[in-house]
Amino acid sequence: MTTAAADFEEGGFSMERKQGLQVGVIGLGSMGFGMAGSLLRAGHSVTGCDVHPEPARALAAAGGRAASKPAEAAAEADIVVVVVVNAAQTETVLFGPDGAAAAMKPGAVIIASATMAPDIARGLAARAAALGLLYLDAPISGGAAKAAQGELTIMASGSPEAFSRARPALDAMAAKVYELGDEAGVGAAFKVVNQLLAGVHIAAACEAVTFAKRLGLDLDKVYEVITGSAGNSWMFENRVPHILEGDYTPRSAVDIFTKDLGIVSDIGRAEKFPLPIAATALQMFLMTAAAGMGRDDDASVARLIAQITGLDLPKKAR
Repeated sequence: MTTAAADFEEGGFSMERKQGLQVGVIGLGSMGFGMAGSLLRAGHSVTGCDVHPEPARALAAAGGRAASKPAEAAAEADIVVVVVVNAAQTETVLFGPDGAAAAMKPGAVIIASATMAPDIARGLAARAAALGLLYLDAPISGGAAKAAQGELTIMASGSPEAFSRARPALDAMAAKVYELGDEAGVGAAFKVVNQLLAGVHIAAACEAVTFAKRLGLDLDKVYEVITGSAGNSWMFENRVPHILEGDYTPRSAVDIFTKDLGIVSDIGRAEKFPLPIAATALQMFLMTAAAGMGRDDDASVARLIAQITGLDLPKKAR
């Protein structure tokens, strides 16, 4: 039995679960795989597809089905959840060769979860509508652990019919579903604001911890004090343990924030709206990626600062 299959069994999944909806999940990375598991535990029939065959095989071992192409995952699906990296990948898996949209039955729902610019979300929704499909612009937040637990936050917008038909899947994947408007693009806009704050908070947390190191402070005690004080943030509390453990295994990679803060920057430029703090955070992530850490955990910004300033941060225990 694979580790993934064992995780599903530990989570209460049974091969004799009740039949629910047919759901395709396209993109079985750290977020998508957990979301697929949550859908399985809720009793839905899940077919997964990923560019790498291993997670689809793990999903099949846990009671789902594996598909080699998006169209195969979407065939006969009531709902297709797209959990890929960006807008370009979303467009490809939906409307490219062997794309999901052409294989879906009329009235089926696309739940698109990648962070993207609002105008792109509106364009994808229009293309889906032209094929008789419903579209939810539904970015996600919460990280891989929340995805696996079915406790994500989903910031969604779309028609009331799309929400109604997608509700069983949304309830399986999320602890909070915000219904933010009747048109695609609103959910995307909320997520962009969230990512501005998330990126700034990560960069600030990394700066604060390395500054504390330069001041000669005990970093474990810094974490204890700050998490009980007004300077705390969710990102400080979540990411600083990675620095303290010297473990930069990617839970969320640096490259995610070069992308997301890049979207923030693009929108700010188009709107002629100044975003100086977000711009500084973007440069910190870009420098970290340029230093060869783009695929490492986003707390690697602290490693970049340490390299520049000659600090020794904690090393991962062997």
